[in-house]
Amino acid sequence: MKCKILPTLVAGFCWFALTIGTGSAADADQANSYVNETSAQHDARMAWWRDARFGMFIHWGLYSEAAGEWDGKPTSGAGEWMMNDKQIPLSQYARLVPQFNPVKFDADAWVQIAKAAGMKYIVITSKHHEGFGMFRSSLTDWCIKSTPFQREPLKELAAACRKEGIKLCFYYSIMDWHSPVYAPRKPWNDIATNAPDFDAYDAYMKGQLKELLSGDYGSIGLIWFDGQWEDTWTYDRGIDLYNYVRSLQPGIIINDRVGTRQTLLPGQIHAGDYKTPEQTIPPNGFGAGVDWETCMTMNDTWGYKKNDDTWKSTDMLVRNLIDCASKGGNYLLNVGPTGEGLIPDPSIERLKEIGEWMKLNGVAVYGTTASPFSRQLPWGRCTTKISGGTTTLYLHVFNWPGDGELFVPGLKNKIKTAYLLTDPEKKKLAVKNGENGLTISLSMTAPDKISSTIVLEFKGAPDVQPTPILQTRDGSVALSASEGHLHGDTIQYESRSSTQTIGYWLNSNDWADWEFKVTKPGKFTITADIATPVLTAFELSVAGQTLRTASPVTANYDTFQTVTLGVVEIPNEEKVTLAIHPLKDGWQPMNLKAIHLEPVTVSH
Repeated sequence: MKCKILPTLVAGFCWFALTIGTGSAADADQANSYVNETSAQHDARMAWWRDARFGMFIHWGLYSEAAGEWDGKPTSGAGEWMMNDKQIPLSQYARLVPQFNPVKFDADAWVQIAKAAGMKYIVITSKHHEGFGMFRSSLTDWCIKSTPFQREPLKELAAACRKEGIKLCFYYSIMDWHSPVYAPRKPWNDIATNAPDFDAYDAYMKGQLKELLSGDYGSIGLIWFDGQWEDTWTYDRGIDLYNYVRSLQPGIIINDRVGTRQTLLPGQIHAGDYKTPEQTIPPNGFGAGVDWETCMTMNDTWGYKKNDDTWKSTDMLVRNLIDCASKGGNYLLNVGPTGEGLIPDPSIERLKEIGEWMKLNGVAVYGTTASPFSRQLPWGRCTTKISGGTTTLYLHVFNWPGDGELFVPGLKNKIKTAYLLTDPEKKKLAVKNGENGLTISLSMTAPDKISSTIVLEFKGAPDVQPTPILQTRDGSVALSASEGHLHGDTIQYESRSSTQTIGYWLNSNDWADWEFKVTKPGKFTITADIATPVLTAFELSVAGQTLRTASPVTANYDTFQTVTLGVVEIPNEEKVTLAIHPLKDGWQPMNLKAIHLEPVTVSH
């Protein structure tokens, strides 16, 4: 492969356009084989990642030095998007370069924090949208070599990861706000004088990727592409880049953002090896055979912002990890180090607490597959392992039963053994099979306030019969958030304190429903537990009746209030579906914890 390097001096930074010659027909055939690998080859390549389930995302760049402020004024958006959000001319943004000197950076400490948390891989920004390389690139001066910090942070991380058995992975932004040839050019790019030339940029990008994948960093676990949403990025470029990266390291994994967001035409394939939902956990995963990974921040931003103190609780973070694993996905949890090179203390504290939980319960996360249950369990989640004809179900109990009886709906298998994962003696728990599932007898107190793990082992594959939610002995029905079926793009299950809720309900086209069985028909008063700081309107439909109502206005999204929605009649013994749809004219996001149906008492 022939290369030609052409230097161009731009605003004090030497930028090199790299052109890559066309390969031979044999090269093209070899590249095409990477897209068309067999299922066995694909599974072998994905094996370590599927086993890992938990990784650390690191957003670190010049924006970390700015810490969410420019000229003394805070940015309202994410820290790493500050250049774009504030429309900062690149000639001014460049003043961050001589300021960036993260002398407190300690690669060994970062990797040890990740390992102690139970994380198996690290994905770090080698280049974010600002275009600044966190590695020494021979193709541009817009990189770490132009700062006072004359060390090689990514090489130090590579060495630390090898020592600790952690997979090192690189994030790389396709979009580049700094490049003088990237198209479309931002209006606040005041340093570029020549015309945009995306072919030249594409060659430059491949040149940098070759530096990262053929240099001294060793074997890289995956490349996490981003910034592929502009029209200049096409389907053909995505397939070409996927093949190019795999030609450098054939065993590498590549996320789906290498591809285009445009609708695929007949005969086209999805580029990339796994899906990447961001800041959301898909309600029901993506189905069997589809790999995916949720990336999420611990607070509100990816890059460091000194005034962002909106931290998620450790309970929520652990339960998010379990939620992902229970749906067959991975959890990539972000830290945003400071310009000094330090991971913020609130992140370290949470990672330490996650690690304490993982040390005792990690076997119920690593190497597991999705839950066999068709709907969410009312008290938590389930992960699965099948080996040698034996199935192990790990029941992650978020809401410990107050009466000491845990009902597992629809499970018909004869249990060989049941025990608490953290019990060193593996004392057997009593299990009783019933018509609609099985019941496990437990102590009255939860062993772990975040999530307690019960192990069920039995021969053969899981036999789970679909079962509706049942009325209790007094005729009431409790529809918890975790038992709902969620439909739409944004709506998701969330862990808030000790309770599962439905939240992130941003789209008025999203909706939720529950199926339950009525054996004692009659009239019912319907109430709902709702949290929202703004008035919102929705409708509830059940048994051919519709109730339209407005929510209460609560202090915040964690303060729930019970509101009466109305009275409905269910005249016959039957399976019933209850659904909630937003009213588009008055919809604002809300969090929903549960819906209750209480029999109306008839007085005589």
